[in-house]
Amino acid sequence: MKFEITKKSKKSGGRLGVIKTAHGELHTPAFFPVATKATIKTLTSQDIKEIGFEGILANTYHLHLQPGEKIVKKMGGLHKFMDWNGVVATDSGGFQVFSLGAGIAHKTSKIPSHNSDDRRNCVKKNNSGALGSAGFVKITEEGVYFKSHLDGSKQFLSPESSIKIQQDLGADIIFAFDQPASPLDSYQETENAMLRTHRWATRCLVANEKLKMKNEKISQGLFGIMQGGKYEKLRKQSAKFIGEIDFDGFGIGGSFGSSYGDSKTNLIKALSWVMPLLPQEKPRHLLGIGHLDDLVPAIKAGVDLFDCVYPTRMARHNVAITSLGNIDISKTIFSQDKKPLDPKCTCPTCKNYTRAYLCHLFRAKETTGPRLLTYHNLWFFKQFIDNIRQKVENNKI
Repeated sequence: MKFEITKKSKKSGGRLGVIKTAHGELHTPAFFPVATKATIKTLTSQDIKEIGFEGILANTYHLHLQPGEKIVKKMGGLHKFMDWNGVVATDSGGFQVFSLGAGIAHKTSKIPSHNSDDRRNCVKKNNSGALGSAGFVKITEEGVYFKSHLDGSKQFLSPESSIKIQQDLGADIIFAFDQPASPLDSYQETENAMLRTHRWATRCLVANEKLKMKNEKISQGLFGIMQGGKYEKLRKQSAKFIGEIDFDGFGIGGSFGSSYGDSKTNLIKALSWVMPLLPQEKPRHLLGIGHLDDLVPAIKAGVDLFDCVYPTRMARHNVAITSLGNIDISKTIFSQDKKPLDPKCTCPTCKNYTRAYLCHLFRAKETTGPRLLTYHNLWFFKQFIDNIRQKVENNKI
C-alpha cells in the first residue's frame, strides 16, 4: 500500500490524496460504506460500483463468526468472495470489545445521548475483569474473550489472531487490535484502555511482520489506532506513541460523546490535539464517524478516511438523507406525494420513483423500499464527499 498527497488546501489542513493498493486506487478524502458481513445490506457489489465508491469496510469479528476467515480465504479472499474489485478495509474487531462489552453494560454508544451518563443503572464490572450478564466480553492482557451473540460459543481475539484473520480475509487495509474506552469511563479507566491499546499495537506490528515473512505476497497496509477518550493529555499521549510507530496509516478511535458536552465541538477539539502529532505523509482514518456535519470540519482538520453505518442504517429505518434534510418517507403525508424523493438528486431512485411509491413500499414492509433508499443515501454521501473534494482542490475549504 502506498499513499500520495496530491493537493494541500491553502485555506485549511484539508488535502487530497490517493491510496494505491493491489486492488485499485482510493482517492481521498473518502468514505467507506460499511459492509459488515461482506455486503452492504440490500445492495450488491455492482450497486456500490455504480454509485462510485472505490472502497468498502468489512468487519473482522462478524466475518470470523460467519462464515469464518478460512472459508473466505479458500474462496479467494473477500474481493472474489463478494465480487468486489475495489479496495477493501477491515476493522480489527476492537470496536466489538466496546460495543459488546461496556457499550451494553453502560447502555451507551460511542456517541451517547445527554442522559446516558447516569451510571447508577449500569452493569458494573466485577473484579475478574468480566462484565455482568449484559456484557459479552472479558478483557485480559492476552486478548479478549467473546461470547458469540449468534450461538453463545466462546470466542477469543488477540492482537496476533486479529492480524491473522484480517490477512486471511485478504483486505488491502487492516487495523491494529485495540481496546476502545467507553465515553462513560473515568480518566483512569480510559488511560488503562489506552495503554493496553499501545501494548497491543506493538504486538500487532510484530505479528504482521512475521506473517509477511512467511508470505511475501502480502501487500496489506496496517493502520495503528490511537485512543484517549475526551482527555487532552491522553489523546496527545496516544497520538505521539502510535504516530512514532512505523504503521502505514493511522486510525483515530474512541468516543466523542454528547454526555460530556457537545459532541461536535469535542470532535473538532480532539482532532486539533492529535493531528499535529501524526506523520503528515500518512493517511488518517476517523473511525466510525460519518454524519454529514462531521465530514467538513474533519476534512478541514486533515482527515483522509471515514466509515460509518449511518447512511445505510437510516435507510433501513425509513429515513432518506436529502438536500432538504432528513425525511421519514414512511409518514402518511408522503402517501400521495408525486414529487421525487429529492428534487436535486440524480440517483436512479430519485429519477424513477415518487415519494408516494417509496412510502407505500415501507408501509407495506416490502424489501425494495430499504434497497431504493440505501442506494439513494449512499449516492447522496458520495456526491457530498466529491463536492468537498472539489472545494479542497479549489482552496475553498
